[in-house]
Amino acid sequence: MKNHLLFLFVAAFLLLSGCASQPEGKGQDQYAHAIDPYENFNRSMFRFNGGVDSYFLKPVAQGYKFVMPDIAEKGVSNFFSNLLEIRNIINALLQGKGEKAANSTGRFIFNSTIGVAGLFDVAGGLGLQKQDGEDFGQTLGAWGVGSGSYLVLPLLGPATVRDGIAIPIDMYVDPVNYHEQDLVRTGLTVLEVVDIRAGLLEAEKLLTGDKYVFMRDAYLQRREYLVKDGEVEDTFGTDISDDF
Repeated sequence: MKNHLLFLFVAAFLLLSGCASQPEGKGQDQYAHAIDPYENFNRSMFRFNGGVDSYFLKPVAQGYKFVMPDIAEKGVSNFFSNLLEIRNIINALLQGKGEKAANSTGRFIFNSTIGVAGLFDVAGGLGLQKQDGEDFGQTLGAWGVGSGSYLVLPLLGPATVRDGIAIPIDMYVDPVNYHEQDLVRTGLTVLEVVDIRAGLLEAEKLLTGDKYVFMRDAYLQRREYLVKDGEVEDTFGTDISDDF
């Protein structure tokens, strides 16, 4: 499934050359055009993703949340969060964040063993608290690579040129992709997507007005906050999932 998502990601970039919106002259919001020059394409993808979400992903996530006991749902979220610690460790090291890498390493070891494959966050009880996630897009930002234009990718959702380029690297270090059985890999991927969407059911109530603009500004502000390690104000907080 993730290979199909990667294909769509590449296809989206190939389409951009013919879909970039042009300045409209008078009344054009110069700031919005500077950060979102592909708005026509992005809004089309936003509507497409919204349709997929409304007719498929959201109902599945609602059903999942309805039938899953809270403790089981928490266990699934913990499991995938624990797997993400591998990505956190690698990117923290690439950014020279030794303390954060050590924290993530400790969390992964304790939660993978005592925490029964990450189902329980025992590391948190030992003082190793979960921190903001790290990914290769943040690493590129820490290395001085600019974010580039805002993009909405098919099925993958909000991104920037920099974060979009980093997606294949993040997929490469995802342990789920290395399970030898295709059926298990696909099942885990689907479960992870549904779990993430279920976790956003409450957060989506924050969406007001022009949902496209809200999501764009929330995403860009959150990403800037993460890249700069909190040196900018993050008024959207963690309601916008780092995994989304």
